Amino acid sequence: MDTNDKRKMLAQAILSIESEEECFELLEDICTIKEVDDMANRFQIALLLYEGKTFIDVENQTGASSATISRVNRCLKHGKGYRQIIERMFDQNEGED
Repeated sequence: MDTNDKRKMLAQAILSIESEEECFELLEDICTIKEVDDMANRFQIALLLYEGKTFIDVENQTGASSATISRVNRCLKHGKGYRQIIERMFDQNEGED
């Protein structure tokens, strides 16, 4: 099985998650606690940048390095993943009001 097939299998596993609890259980099984924390921190950085916070604000709120903030910012601006998910989360939250 090549790397692409393995990634597809992982994506299918993630898409089959039915609850927040299942998500945490899978993350805890396939990642170290530090890896999960790092992903959570990057996502928080993306949210803050999406909300228009400055790099300094993000650094002060998260303690992240400028290199990490820059990488997340680049992904937010030129990638699709963060933006798609964040916008979907905001749309769902608006529907709950």
